[in-house]
Amino acid sequence: MILCPTCQHQNIPGSLFCSECGSRLVSQAELNTQSIKRTPSDMLATELPPPRSVPPVVPPEESDTVISLLIVETGQVLHLAGRNEFTIGRVSEGQPILPDIDLAPYNAFNLGVSRLHVSMKLTRTGVIVTDLGSSNGTRVNGQKIVPHVEYPINHGDTVAIGKLKIKILIHR
Repeated sequence: MILCPTCQHQNIPGSLFCSECGSRLVSQAELNTQSIKRTPSDMLATELPPPRSVPPVVPPEESDTVISLLIVETGQVLHLAGRNEFTIGRVSEGQPILPDIDLAPYNAFNLGVSRLHVSMKLTRTGVIVTDLGSSNGTRVNGQKIVPHVEYPINHGDTVAIGKLKIKILIHR
């Protein structure tokens, strides 16, 4: 376990930021990729919430809803169009599966964005975000979400992917 120097919270091995307070756990000089062997004691024992009924996905030709992502730090807007489900993360050299939306140009590595961090899906009733088991977690309006569980998001919500903050803009 990695102990946070700020709040003393114990974090899982490999974390770059504290899952409790968001403080950086390693210095820039220590950031290099390595293989971590997992043991049963490394796994978190958490109960997942009961599965929720998920609204059906909207075929692109039936939807007039457009999702845009506002990168809070730079003010740049990324428009998501042509599909109803997107993976978001960062591209890394030699990566076999690429995200649909690459956040690497926005300092994603240093901000703790995983290669495949979250997915966003357009449904008949709105937009759903799912953390894809990222190393540094995802927060919706400051609340940490459970990996692999779908959460509805609304226009104006802030989604923190690692430490990279994105405001969700939904245009109908």
